[in-house]
Amino acid sequence: MYQRSKICKSCEECNTKSELFRLLTEKETRLLNEERFEVHFRAGENIIKQGTILTHVSNLVQGFAKIYIEGYDQRNLLLNLVTPNTILGGPGLFTDNRNHYTVTALEDSVVCFINAVNFKKVLRSNADFAEHFISHLNRRTIQTYHKILSLTQKQMHGKMADALIYLSENVYETLTFEIPLSRQDLADMTAMSKDSAIRILKEFERDEIATVNGKKVLINNIEALRELSERG
Repeated sequence: MYQRSKICKSCEECNTKSELFRLLTEKETRLLNEERFEVHFRAGENIIKQGTILTHVSNLVQGFAKIYIEGYDQRNLLLNLVTPNTILGGPGLFTDNRNHYTVTALEDSVVCFINAVNFKKVLRSNADFAEHFISHLNRRTIQTYHKILSLTQKQMHGKMADALIYLSENVYETLTFEIPLSRQDLADMTAMSKDSAIRILKEFERDEIATVNGKKVLINNIEALRELSERG
């Protein structure tokens, strides 16, 4: 449902504002607030659909989501997991005004959609804001480069090790966590078949490296995972 919640009256009064948006002046904040709307998504619903027109820049306010490319033969490549205060603009914002990936909510989420034209106006008027936004995009690009290297040059054990290290160190920052990801999601994350992903996870459990029991993940030996990652 497209709406502005009772709590989220305006960008000026937002109490979950990210560091990026704190760089704006009052005038620029008011501009972004124009034609902005808030959407509540249930787990499993698409926030952004690959191939659609990019009319708004999205900011995940609450929740958790996955970014993936819809490939051939109904196979997907899971690129990243999205946590709150992540800007979802994509390369289409400055090229063809198309969304080049799909974003799906993994749990109930809240997203603010900011008019792309107004967003570009603020980028042109505020150098600090533009610099931090470019930095944000560059970090995402670097992550993608590392992922491409992992998927194209590492064996299955190395790719799964990279995925578990990413979840442990970059997303949850702990060795024990629960993931709202299916086995198919883990397969999409590592460019494997579902059967291969399950087999590798069973081998990790047998060797007491990592245990994935339902949604619960326990990293038993992070050093062994790093060694598998380095060996590829």
